[in-house]
Amino acid sequence: MAIAMILCLPLASAQARTLETAFGEVTLNGEARRVVTLYEGALDTALAAGVTPVGAVTTRGGDGVARYLDDYLDDIAIVGVVREINIEAVLMQRPDLILATPLISSEQYALLSRIAPTVVPATDGFSPDAWKDEARLFAQALDREEEVEAAIADVEARAAELASALAEHEVDNDVVLVRWMPQGPMVMSTQIFASGLLDAAGLEVNDSGLVREGAGHSDPLSLENLSQVDRDWLFLATLNEEGREALDAARRSPAFDRLNVVQNERVIPVDGQLWSSASGPLAAQAILDQLEAALLP
Repeated sequence: MAIAMILCLPLASAQARTLETAFGEVTLNGEARRVVTLYEGALDTALAAGVTPVGAVTTRGGDGVARYLDDYLDDIAIVGVVREINIEAVLMQRPDLILATPLISSEQYALLSRIAPTVVPATDGFSPDAWKDEARLFAQALDREEEVEAAIADVEARAAELASALAEHEVDNDVVLVRWMPQGPMVMSTQIFASGLLDAAGLEVNDSGLVREGAGHSDPLSLENLSQVDRDWLFLATLNEEGREALDAARRSPAFDRLNVVQNERVIPVDGQLWSSASGPLAAQAILDQLEAALLP
């Protein structure tokens, strides 16, 4: 059946609400029964709110959703990758609500909104706290504002508690987050989701001036320039097996071995799907869990 002939499925009857989105006002009624998420932060928020979507896109560097969500999902239909949505696959899930990425094009939005009401956050560039505004918008769409507001408050309280604990133990606080790719290491921006959590936990995130304004990460560094990421703590993220193999090779190089952070055994391996790609309340708690385990005695 052609998309042009598809009528948007009605939501369960309840009080109407109007959402301000990147593509204008979207009016919804009640609670959606079949939700498709086209954004990692939307999937995370839905699960945190107690809603299990019927479809999602893959995480970066993987062929399914992010590993940190394994405990929250048994199975879910894959309807595309982060930058390439399969419109027909979305249609097959018969959604009555679509939660989309801020990066969606107007052409994609036009197609999706003919299938079901489509909610797109009006996020402008990178901001470490943008995930909260996005989560609140998705919560409105899901009619689960109370649950999501509580989840955000829990994250904020947990980060503040961790900041106090790190200060009490006088933990060195100069940190850098690096994603290691086959072409080399990339310093992650101080404005991304994970960096915002590190900052909320009382740590000073440093990109060594290598990340251009508005970019999510630096250009790949050569091994000879690794001294630029020599901080008190190095959080080292890999997305997939290729990244891990490249990192293993780098670890055998003298340039890597001579870093003070390596000599002091303060390199913390982390999951790049979580630390450099995810967002949302569940991702935040998972990062804070790993941060606490790594830095506190």
